[in-house]
Amino acid sequence: MPYESTLQIGSAGSRVSETARRLAERSLSVAEGEHIGSETELLTELGVSRPTLRQAAKIVEADRLIAVRKGQGGGFFATRPSAADVIRAPARFLRLNGATLDHVHAVTRLIAAEAAALAAQCQDEDLRTALRAHRDLVAGVQPADDSPEALIQMETRLARMMSSMSGNPAIGLFMEIGYTFGREEQNIRFYQQAEDRARARSLQIQLCNAILEGDPEIARLLTARRTAMIAEWLSEQSRGKK
Repeated sequence: MPYESTLQIGSAGSRVSETARRLAERSLSVAEGEHIGSETELLTELGVSRPTLRQAAKIVEADRLIAVRKGQGGGFFATRPSAADVIRAPARFLRLNGATLDHVHAVTRLIAAEAAALAAQCQDEDLRTALRAHRDLVAGVQPADDSPEALIQMETRLARMMSSMSGNPAIGLFMEIGYTFGREEQNIRFYQQAEDRARARSLQIQLCNAILEGDPEIARLLTARRTAMIAEWLSEQSRGKK
């Protein structure tokens, strides 16, 4: 939890941190939009001072877990962060701590391989139908529609489909963080050459086929080829900057 503290027990800082943790837990225990309590009620229930409660509320508000509304009918309400909120925060944390796209890719390539293998075992016909449609869309790309932006959208869509088919929400979260880090934090530009885009599309189609055929080992192999291709581009870009 982001509210844990190494501050001395009994200090003002530790009281704020503990109050923030309790507010967050209270929010997560109810449905989004539900009333958690008025300020007066929470002061009594949590046994803290008004300044402590308000400082704690600011922390939990920043994490998009509560909203404080003033006036009649106001008070503290449970909210939830958006997917974008959840994903951007760790991407920025990585950037601030000196992570490079090579670091992130070294981790996400392992996750992608697991996602592909699990997706190949998916029996959900709706998800499989969506993957077939995606494969056919990639296979039918016309020269007029061939662009780096269009291919990045297809890559992102495929990653999300594999995440859904894997049945593991943690896979989706970490893959989204990797994409966000690369796209928004480092501004790396992929697929600038037509031959690179053609190669990427071919691997996408082969990977979709392996998943649809229920072959996890081939799905892993093709994912490894795709991630090796990206590693090759990253290496070339790194050499170009020197």
